[in-house]
Amino acid sequence: MKFFTFLFFLSVLSFSLHAQEDEGLSLNSGTIDNQFEYVIRKSNSYQDFKVVKKHWLYTLKAHTLDSLKALHEKLDKNLATIDSQAKDIEKLNTNLSNTQSTLDKTNEEKNNMALFGLQMSKSSYNTLMWSIIIGLLACLLFFIYKFKNSNTVTREARKSLTEVEEEFEEHRKRALEREQKVRRQLQDEINKQRNNG
Repeated sequence: MKFFTFLFFLSVLSFSLHAQEDEGLSLNSGTIDNQFEYVIRKSNSYQDFKVVKKHWLYTLKAHTLDSLKALHEKLDKNLATIDSQAKDIEKLNTNLSNTQSTLDKTNEEKNNMALFGLQMSKSSYNTLMWSIIIGLLACLLFFIYKFKNSNTVTREARKSLTEVEEEFEEHRKRALEREQKVRRQLQDEINKQRNNG
């Protein structure tokens, strides 16, 4: 009796394990690999051959073709996406190249200055500008010096002119007085000659 009970439990356990192995397998669901596994396990064996039901093969074929069709569609979609991304990458590379060119040109313009239509570096431009400023400052100082000199000379000349005018005025007054004196003397002589004559 114990032996039969043991065999019964052993067969139930074996059936349970076999059922658990087949539990994830189905002909109408799961992966293609699981469906093939289902067909292989459920088919009958005859010597070294497996006897498979035709409708299982047709079902497996249909599922395989559907899977292949879905894979082809996914592949086509992925190829289209790759082509689209390749075009986007090419466009982005073109934009990057244009942007880099613009950046290089901007950096060159930033580092160079245009003066009278000539491009020169900032250091040369600064040197030239400071040279011009120093030159103009030197000219200004020179003209201020010349102006002060000229102003001094002009003041001296005006002072000399004033002195000469004063001397001339005195000389004119003396000459006028002498002339008046000579005329009086002449008039006196004329009057004396008239009176004597």
